[in-house]
Order: sequence, then structure tokens, then C-alpha cells
Amino acid sequence: MIARSPEYVTFPLPKTYSEIIDVRSPSEFQEDRIPGAVNLPVLDDDERAWVGTLYRKDSPFAARKVGAALVSRNIARHLETHLSDRDKDYKPLIYCWRGGQRSNSLAMVLLQIGWQATVVRGGYKTYRNHVRDRVAELSGRLQFQILCGLTGSGKTRILQRLAAVGAQAIDLEGLANHRGSLLGQEWSAPSSTSEPEVQPSQKWFESEVWQALERCEPGRPVWLESESNRIGQLHVPAPLWQQMKNAQCVEVQVPVASRVRFLLDEYPHLVEHPEFLKARLRQLRERHGTRKVQEWCEAIDRGQFSELVCDLLESHYDPTYQRSMAHAYYPRVTWQLSVPDLTAAEIDCAATRLQSGERDVLAPELAVSS
Repeated sequence: MIARSPEYVTFPLPKTYSEIIDVRSPSEFQEDRIPGAVNLPVLDDDERAWVGTLYRKDSPFAARKVGAALVSRNIARHLETHLSDRDKDYKPLIYCWRGGQRSNSLAMVLLQIGWQATVVRGGYKTYRNHVRDRVAELSGRLQFQILCGLTGSGKTRILQRLAAVGAQAIDLEGLANHRGSLLGQEWSAPSSTSEPEVQPSQKWFESEVWQALERCEPGRPVWLESESNRIGQLHVPAPLWQQMKNAQCVEVQVPVASRVRFLLDEYPHLVEHPEFLKARLRQLRERHGTRKVQEWCEAIDRGQFSELVCDLLESHYDPTYQRSMAHAYYPRVTWQLSVPDLTAAEIDCAATRLQSGERDVLAPELAVSS
């Protein structure tokens, strides 16, 4: 006998579904979705806006009538394309914004075909609550170790190598698609024709953070890079940020000449886009004055990028780091890791030393007992 109404589930989801279907509009799906979901919208963005306008300006009845026609056509198209090769044992899990008409409209049709369709009770909103709750819970349960160091100390590269040698490490800047400073925007390529990349939405970032935390085992340290509570336009989830501020830190120390070379290798797109670089530096006029910023711009025009980077480190980035550390992390910097250069071999060595627990103890007057 064919089921007449779908079953409903909530989080955490059972792992017994053939596919997760997000029936929301493409823009809603793009902003964030349940991991692994495919987008089969029953109303696209324009259709959803049209139905909403009818609802407000005409009547709910008129909106439902037009919406039903649009939904029916879209479901038919999905049956003829994406769902056309599914066998009789297909078990889809379906969700919309709050588990209402959009998800149930597709579920009812699939049930009539004979497929075992299930709907997420409460829809995407339930998922978002689950993400927030789990981030808070996992942040309080896991043991974090923070990798600190001046700009250009290779912290992200060391973090990535830690993960490669078997440590638990989360690259928040990678998840945020931003390196966390005025010049931290990622680019598609270093060439002169490349374009700056866009960060994900805040919701998508939080979903990525949640998944990264879920993969970590309690009882083993989880390495993170020292961050402010904001990475570009995105905010580190508050429960995680609070735990990061209370975690012990290892400070990476690298000679300034090595940091300059490393930054020039890491940010070739800024050399290829001098006008973009100057525009960003002009945002620092209020802090450093017009004269200093003009000196930086003139160095760019002369192609003196090594001198520029060195001055930026000494005048801007290093003092900014020291203030940030004093405010958020410094009382918990109990270890140092001296790295003479940031070649691939030295970064591998640094990661191996951290993984094995080998570090350089801070001077007694700087160390703070845990």
C-alpha cells in the first residue's frame, strides 16, 4: 500500500537515506545547506518572489493557485531529469525552510510513486539550531592548542602540515576563504588578470566549522591559528572564540627577513595588482597618517616590494599583533617554537616538532603556569 503522508525526522539525522534534497530556491541553497544536499527547487528565486508578492498584494488564494502550478511544473521537470533513473528502493530525505509546504509538496508526489520519502521536521531552521548547539557543545568539550606568531610566521602552512602528519588541526582561514587581515582577501590566481574571491556566507562558514569540529576526537589536542573574532567579513562562532581565548598558545618565532620572503611568495597577486594594493593601504591613513601611506604607495610605484613589506611589518602588522595578543592570548603563551626559515623543509620540521611535543620553553619571567 502506498503511503499517504511522509515520515518526519529531526537532528541528528539517521544515515539511511539515498539522497538529501533541498527544495528551497537556488539563492537559499547557495547561502547554506545540509551537507551533501542537492538542490531541486520547487520554486526558483523569481517564482518565489512572485508568489510572495501575490500573497501580500492580492490574496493568499491567488498565491496558492499560482504557486501550485509552478510547483507542479518544477516537480515534473525534476522527475524527468534528476530523478528519472532512481529505482524503487530510493529513499530521499527532503527539507525546505521550515518543513512546510515546499518540502511536503515534493514528498507527497514521491510517496505516490512508491518511494520512501521523509521530511526534516522544522526544515533548514532545525538544521541551523543543530549547528549552533553542536558548535557550542563541541567547543566546550575539545582541547584546543593555539598557534600564535607575527604576520608572515607561516602559521597557516605549519597548521596544514600538522594535519598532514596526523595531528588534529582546523584551518579557520581556509574555511573562511580569507587570511584574516586588511590584505587577506584570497585571489583566483596571482596573474594580472585574476580577480579577488568572495567569502562564503556566515551560515556556510559556521556549517564548515561544525563539520570540522565533529571530525575531532576528544582527548587529543586540536590545533588552531590565533585569530581575532573576525576573519574578513565573517565572525568566528562565539563559543569557539571564547574557548580559543582560554587555550594555551605556542608562539612561532621567525626572523623578519624570512617573514618578508615568505610573504612575497604567499601574496604574489598583490604585486600583480599594485593599484588594488595601494587602495587597500590608503584605508590605513587615519591610523598611520597620509605621509606614511604615501611612502608605501611610492615604494609600490618603484617596485620596492621587499622594503614595503618590511616597513608594513614594523609599522603596522607587528604592533597590531602585539596589541591583539596582549588583549586576547598573551597570558597563555607558554611555549615558543623557533623556526629559522620558512622553506618547505623547515615548515615540515616545525610541524613534526609540535606534533611530538618538542618546543622551546619561554623565559621564566614570561611563562605563566596553566
